[in-house]
Amino acid sequence: MSQDREPAIIINAPVLPPAVRHQTIFAAFKALPTGFSALLVNDHDPKPLLYQMAAENPGEFSVAYQETGSERFVIRVTRD
Repeated sequence: MSQDREPAIIINAPVLPPAVRHQTIFAAFKALPTGFSALLVNDHDPKPLLYQMAAENPGEFSVAYQETGSERFVIRVTRD
């Protein structure tokens, strides 16, 4: 259902200041209404961030990689 919708938010992580990057990304995810998605664009695989999000918000989000490359990763995060 929600996987077919356009993402509500697109987060281009590399342009965010490192000191507030994770905090900003988590705030954007938490702001998503149930059933809506955000696209996280990053210059590396953000597995640690995704693990932290899953540990702090179990069962609240689903994650689907849209693009994986050596220089660009795009991950769809959906609020369940």
